[in-house]
Amino acid sequence: MKGIAEIQKDVEYRLPFTVNNLTININILLPPQFPQEKPVISVYPPIRHHLMDKQGVYVTSPLVNNFTMHSDLGKIIQSLLDEFWKNPPVLAPSSTAFSYLYSNPSGMPPYASQGFPFLPPYPPQEANRTITSLSVADTISSSTTSYTTAKPAAPSFGVLSNLPLPVPTTDTSAPISQNGFGYKMPDVPDAFPELSELSVSQLTDMNEQEEILLEQFVTLPQLKQIITDKDDLVKSIEELARKNLLLEPSLEAKRQIVLDKYELLTQLKSTFEKKMQRQHELSESCSASALQARLKVAAHEAEEESDNIAEDFLEGKTEIDDFLSSFMEKRTICHCRRAKEEKLQQAITTHSQFHAPL
Repeated sequence: MKGIAEIQKDVEYRLPFTVNNLTININILLPPQFPQEKPVISVYPPIRHHLMDKQGVYVTSPLVNNFTMHSDLGKIIQSLLDEFWKNPPVLAPSSTAFSYLYSNPSGMPPYASQGFPFLPPYPPQEANRTITSLSVADTISSSTTSYTTAKPAAPSFGVLSNLPLPVPTTDTSAPISQNGFGYKMPDVPDAFPELSELSVSQLTDMNEQEEILLEQFVTLPQLKQIITDKDDLVKSIEELARKNLLLEPSLEAKRQIVLDKYELLTQLKSTFEKKMQRQHELSESCSASALQARLKVAAHEAEEESDNIAEDFLEGKTEIDDFLSSFMEKRTICHCRRAKEEKLQQAITTHSQFHAPL
């Protein structure tokens, strides 16, 4: 793993990491009892990610929370980077990050002051400054050695005792183009050869008179390059706007198609719900219990009708032939319905025994 910087030997390391034009600094702080104690891994600026805490500062990955003396910290950092590549984080709101400058986060007690001579967050960015590339395994494996004791040089900010806050840095190796995401300014030379050909009086006039200075300024090739790039960018924007306007009728037509289909979907949904309601009503009316109740009522009605026919015969209101035909018919219907009702009751009882809830 390349690009890790040793801020404090055997104590603190920092690893810049860029994903989706977002530069994140991963801070690794080793406690005095490392590796018996788990390391503290934080990031700056605060980000939103499922491996981070609610404030987006501390890494709460299970690999970090379950760290033991047999764990490989290098592999843990590498897995963290891989997860950031797979699921890129986003910046957390600035208000959340501000509170971390002056207060301890809940549930994360700070380490007691160990008297380490922490360095400032970042040294001045000289042009020829380089960061030594080290591997996590090589740099952190020596952390079990003795620690240097000295008076702290940096004040405590409340996140961790004597822990310097990292600052965001820009990745100069990232490509920047005229695509709307950024513009690389032309390099400004350290010296202007054109000025060496001027006399002292001309230089004095240029220094005292702004018009002469502006005339000399507009002739610089760097300014001409910026003006040319601006014109090209304006032309590309206008061309893109014209293409967007040409796509507007097609977009509007497709939008109308979507609205029509949505209206059709609403109608179909309403029809479907009505049919579902009707199906539910039919299902309820054709259930076994409903059929049994109807058979029971129908059998009772047939029995009452046969009784009425028998009373009419006893009172002499009907002839014997009519009585026999109608009475036998109603009695047969009554017994058939009672038999069906009993069989249905038996089937319901059997079904409930085999499908009883556990």
